[in-house]
Amino acid sequence: MNYVLDNMKIVPENTAVIQPNDRSYHFGDGVYEVVRVYNQKPFQLEAHWERLFQSSKKLDINLTVSANELTNATNELLEKNQVTDGAIYIQVSRGATPRNHLYSREETPIITGFTMNAPKSKQEEGISAWVTDDMRWLRCDIKTVNLLGNIMAKREAADADCFEAIMHRDGTVTEGSSSNLFLVNDGTLYTHPATNLILNGITRQVVIDLANKAGIQVVEEAFPKDVLDHADEAFITSTTSEVTPIVEFKGQVTATMPIGPVTKKLQALFKDLI
Repeated sequence: MNYVLDNMKIVPENTAVIQPNDRSYHFGDGVYEVVRVYNQKPFQLEAHWERLFQSSKKLDINLTVSANELTNATNELLEKNQVTDGAIYIQVSRGATPRNHLYSREETPIITGFTMNAPKSKQEEGISAWVTDDMRWLRCDIKTVNLLGNIMAKREAADADCFEAIMHRDGTVTEGSSSNLFLVNDGTLYTHPATNLILNGITRQVVIDLANKAGIQVVEEAFPKDVLDHADEAFITSTTSEVTPIVEFKGQVTATMPIGPVTKKLQALFKDLI
C-alpha cells in the first residue's frame, strides 16, 4: 500500500481527497518543493525548506507549520513507503475557500505530499535541448505550482525529441523548463544570476559552491542565446537531473558539443557530496 501526506497526516493514497475549492486547483495558488532521497535520507532538506518558506512569504501565504514539523512528516512518509532512492514532493496550497480571485490572509494552508521513484539518469550519455522562447510570468524565483509556461516548453522540446527546453527572453537565455543552465567557455562556468527571471535551484547553488571550492571560476551574468552555438560545454542542474550534460542544442540554435572536463569534474564532486 502506498501512503501520502494529506493535510499533514499520513494516510493511504486511496483515501486522500482533493478539495474542489482548493486554491491551488483553481488558481495555481500554492508553492512546492521536490527533495531527492539517497539511501533513505533527504538531500539538502534544510535548503529546500528555506526556499519553501521564502516562496510562501513572497506569495503572502501564512505557512504556520515549522520546518521541524515538515521534516518529521517527510521522514514518516519516506519510512511508510520504504523509499531508499527516490524523491518526495511537498505542496503548500493557500487554502480551500469558495472561489474568489481575492484571497484572504486568514485562510489555512493545505499541505500535501507524496513520494516518487528515482528518475533514470542521463548523466553519462547527455541530452538534447530545445531552444525556445520564455513565455512565463516575471516571478520565476517563486517555486509556484502554476507551471503552464514550463510544461508547454517541455512539451515543445519533447515533440522535437529533446529532453529539456532551454528558454530565452528576447534573446537573453534564462534557464530550462525544469532546470538551471550552465555553460563552460575556456574553463569558466557561466550561468544566469539568481534574479526574478529564474528559479534559484538548490542543485544550482550546490554546484556553484562546489565549483568555487574546486577553483573553477563562476560568472553569474545574463548571456545571449547566440553564445550557445560556440560553448565548449553545457549542462543542466536540478534535483532530479543532478548534473546532466547537454550534447546538442536544437530549435532556434543548432550546435553539438562534447561532455567536457569541467562537467565531468562537477559530476564527480556532486557524487562525492552525496
